[in-house]
Amino acid sequence: MSTPRRSARPSRRVRQRRTIAAAAGIVVVVIAAIAIGAASSAGTDEAKPTASVTTSPSATPTPEETRPTPEVPAEPTVVPSFDKSARSIDDPNSIWLVVNKLRPLNPADYAPADLVEVPVAHTWTPLMRAEASDAVVALFQAASAEAGLSLASNSAYRSYSTQVDLYAGDDNLTARPGYSEHQTGLTMDIGAASGNCSLRTCFTDTAEGAWLRDNAWRFGYLLRYPADKTAITGYDFEPWHFRYIGVDLATEMHNTGITTLEEFFGLPAAPAYP
Repeated sequence: MSTPRRSARPSRRVRQRRTIAAAAGIVVVVIAAIAIGAASSAGTDEAKPTASVTTSPSATPTPEETRPTPEVPAEPTVVPSFDKSARSIDDPNSIWLVVNKLRPLNPADYAPADLVEVPVAHTWTPLMRAEASDAVVALFQAASAEAGLSLASNSAYRSYSTQVDLYAGDDNLTARPGYSEHQTGLTMDIGAASGNCSLRTCFTDTAEGAWLRDNAWRFGYLLRYPADKTAITGYDFEPWHFRYIGVDLATEMHNTGITTLEEFFGLPAAPAYP
């Protein structure tokens, strides 16, 4: 008797086992793929260089932007200029009055109202306007204290009538009546108490003359008739003739190097009478 032939189709149980095995294999493959992909992604991220940060051309600093901002300079200090119009040069009562051969006193017989006796050594009792007197007293005291010099007044205020008596016709040596600075009460002829070279040009070479030349401005006095300005003032050199103009004007003239009132105030030279 022959053996019955088995069917070639697998049994149901076998098929179920195969199906389960196939599914499990697929799951394994999927998990492996996921793992490989994750690893690959991680490696790629680690190897990827960090992108550099670049700036657009507009953000690049220009030379102007990198240059330090200069400091703003402080406003310059304004130094006020000297006011030449602060006092009158025409009023006979003004200490800036300019008297010369072209500018007579007005009135011609003017006499100051505030004349006082000046308490200094003298040849003739000197009279001056009060302000000028105080200043010349301080000047005499400074000459003594600073340099051990003794000064004296040789002449101060002279009235119109006195000038009439003194005028001898030499216009380079003596002013005509009504044209003299001595009549203003602001002028003193100063010499050495010893009398050495009094009212002579050699006074400029004495210690007293040199000290006055260098220091009179500090007290408001001006050497009115310098040696090199006869063509402007109209008078020969008088190193003894000092005119009170006040400390402010005397200081300004000293600092600017201007030696005559005519030049300082822009007035015409007065070498002769009209």
